Amino acid sequence: MSLKQTLNDNNYSILTSGGYSSFESGIRPVIVPMCEDLHFFQGQSVADKIIGKASAMLLALSGAKEVYTPVLSKAGKEVFDRYGIVCEYDTLADYIVNRKGDGMCPMEMTVRDIDDPKEAFEALKKKLAL
Repeated sequence: MSLKQTLNDNNYSILTSGGYSSFESGIRPVIVPMCEDLHFFQGQSVADKIIGKASAMLLALSGAKEVYTPVLSKAGKEVFDRYGIVCEYDTLADYIVNRKGDGMCPMEMTVRDIDDPKEAFEALKKKLAL
């Protein structure tokens, strides 16, 4: 069964070819393992329910090889294109919407004007108090 099918058939928020999975929402399933090992996703295929610029920057920094997501923001796609990460998506959104549905995701907002993945990692850790 492919990562894409497994992600879509289950309630995982993230699933990788290396066997990592999580049901936790937001960017925590991406950033928390990176706090222990910056290259946690190195060379892996990653399937994630929603990817905005924040997650894309983290996955680029960590060295993910390819990504599938049902929903990808345009800024996230730009990151993947810039770093040569193959990405497959079902819907390309202008931006990731916050949980209330009334504005931009606060994580995407945090990195909106950041182009360096290491700087994004530090800004996101600070935002999440990690």
